[in-house]
Amino acid sequence: MSAIHYDLGSDQILTLTIDMPGQSANTMNADFRAALTDTVSKVKNDLDNIRGIIVTSAKKTFFAGGDLKELHKVTREDAEIFEAMVNGLKSEMRALETSGKPIVAAINGSALGGGLEICLACHHRVVMDDDKIQLGLPEVTLGLLPGGGGTQRLPRMIGLEAAFPYLMEGRKVNPKAALKAGIVDELASSRDDMMAKARAFIEANPKSQQPWDQKGFRFPGGAPHHPAMAQKLSIAPAMLKQKTKGCYPAPERILSAAVEGAQVDFDNGSLIETRYFAELVTGQVAKNMTGTFWFQLNAVNAGESRPEGVAKETFGKVGVLGAGMMGAGIAYSTATRGIEVVLKDVSSENAEKGKAYSEKLLAKKVSRGRMTEEQKTGVLNRIKATGFADDLDGCDLVIEAVFEDSDLKAKVTQEAEARLADNGIFASNTSTIPITQLAEASSKPDNFIGLHFFSPVDKMQLVEIIVGEKTSDDTLARAFDYVQQIGKIPIVVNDSRGFFTSRVFGTFVNEGIAMLGEGIHPSSIENAGVLSGMPVGPLAISDEVSLTLMQHIRDQSKKDTEAAGKTWNAHPAEAVIDQMVGSHNRKGKAAGAGFYEYPESGRKYLWPELENLFVDQQKARATELQDLKDRILFIQAIETVRCLEEGVLRTVEDANIGSIFGIGFAPWTGGAIQFINQYGVRAFAERAKDLAARFGERFTPPAMLLEKAETNTIFS
Repeated sequence: MSAIHYDLGSDQILTLTIDMPGQSANTMNADFRAALTDTVSKVKNDLDNIRGIIVTSAKKTFFAGGDLKELHKVTREDAEIFEAMVNGLKSEMRALETSGKPIVAAINGSALGGGLEICLACHHRVVMDDDKIQLGLPEVTLGLLPGGGGTQRLPRMIGLEAAFPYLMEGRKVNPKAALKAGIVDELASSRDDMMAKARAFIEANPKSQQPWDQKGFRFPGGAPHHPAMAQKLSIAPAMLKQKTKGCYPAPERILSAAVEGAQVDFDNGSLIETRYFAELVTGQVAKNMTGTFWFQLNAVNAGESRPEGVAKETFGKVGVLGAGMMGAGIAYSTATRGIEVVLKDVSSENAEKGKAYSEKLLAKKVSRGRMTEEQKTGVLNRIKATGFADDLDGCDLVIEAVFEDSDLKAKVTQEAEARLADNGIFASNTSTIPITQLAEASSKPDNFIGLHFFSPVDKMQLVEIIVGEKTSDDTLARAFDYVQQIGKIPIVVNDSRGFFTSRVFGTFVNEGIAMLGEGIHPSSIENAGVLSGMPVGPLAISDEVSLTLMQHIRDQSKKDTEAAGKTWNAHPAEAVIDQMVGSHNRKGKAAGAGFYEYPESGRKYLWPELENLFVDQQKARATELQDLKDRILFIQAIETVRCLEEGVLRTVEDANIGSIFGIGFAPWTGGAIQFINQYGVRAFAERAKDLAARFGERFTPPAMLLEKAETNTIFS
């Protein structure tokens, strides 16, 4: 059965309906390529009997793009064969485009990546007016570029500058926005309307040709040699490097393909695009990002870590204890998904302040046209702000989000637990305290679990689900369902102090602070952080967390460790934190002073006195940037291996997804464990030994890493 249905009607209009057999979505795989070759051959034979062509889809979506399983397998040794395959595919699309017949894309669903590129190869585009439909070229988010002509056709349609956000940022838009941008030509109210408009274009345009195939074509907004565009392009590489920090080759190759291709005819531009596409497909960064952001993320979202045999739960009423920033964020994220929320604090006044956080976020959505006033009111009406525990009666789930103190958490647990619905579950939003320890305050420890949200909750996608010693599979499965119900990404970890994300995050900030204590210049530390791929430097994020909170968490951990009869091993960062807080009253951003100064107007900047207090000028000048970058990434990856070794982490997928979405570990690496795999396990272990000898035993490779290194076996 062909992947493209060929239907030449009595009106001489040919309808090509893409319908990949055995797939829920159309993808650009070997079956599609074979079907396209066969279809183009038929079109050439029937050309005299064809007045026009409509390209549409039999699936709910129009076309999902390239087959990532195929792309992920392509190696550098396959590059020549791969280039020939891509150019062959594009030549078939080009044959239709230059046939002289009007070709219309009738877009009945989302068209992303290769799907949109098929549409761009048509002379006219009609799309269903449905806000759920997305149009875009998101390949850059997987370390790739649009390799089906996207870097050549879109700039020729809407101009280089207008095309860049779609090409280099992967911007996706709904049909109305696509029409406004010039990516599509018409909106349709129904499928019948869409097909009627497609036929109308064919009737009105018996001969069609792309603008760039016509004599005298000029780029919208100017070609690269146009003075105004040349001026903009002269600074574009520097601006791009400032964003990517040199970690992401895809945006740079997209810029090159688009600009270089714009200086030659379309067909040669297409060859330029293929060369850059092949370079990225066979490169390591694309392998890292595709493996994690596509295959591993899909496995996590598909419920790989959810216990089997437990019926899926839908939550109707959730209680949140504590209306501070975390609690308010959890309430907002829950209510926006249609769930009733009881937001409780010590007083109704405090709870109302927490609810006001949701009102502020919703008002911003309304002002941007992403929500109506009625929808805003509906969400706010689902949040009941209260100071009374009785309002928690009948909650399916209660989440405590109070201060990181064991005694306080025990108190609110006992107060709220009795008001849960039958078989309701209780969750703690703790970031460091073991769930098994907190569950001692519960009368039903099998129904007690950890749900670690990240701040700000409305923006952060991850929730770390922590399983205590007595947490039942039923409770885990239902907690997993809640996380997915509110649109977050769930990873599942076993219990330990700091769990996974907080443990690894702690190594990042502590390493940066320890570097400062060693005499390294703070600017070098912060630059090393962002140049390694972290979103911000370790000193900046320490200020965001607050140095006093870091002290408190450390003191709580030290107290619990010593109470268990164990020795507390002080980290070299502790002395620096104590000096900053105790001697200089610099507690972090919230207090207005930390490693950075926070002027009322203007940007923050590093506290100048750090140089006098800590910097050893001779050592600072002799420090190698690569050492700093490696220390920042290696210490996190090593701690991640320890979490796997100790059984805190259950899967490599959860490790990679959790490290990126929870901690901000350099996305170009594909995650903390994939960083080791792509570095080479044996080479990583040797470099870790070198770092341990020079900077401290915390870099010592764990036994699991050494075992893998012996045979150079990757983590999987």
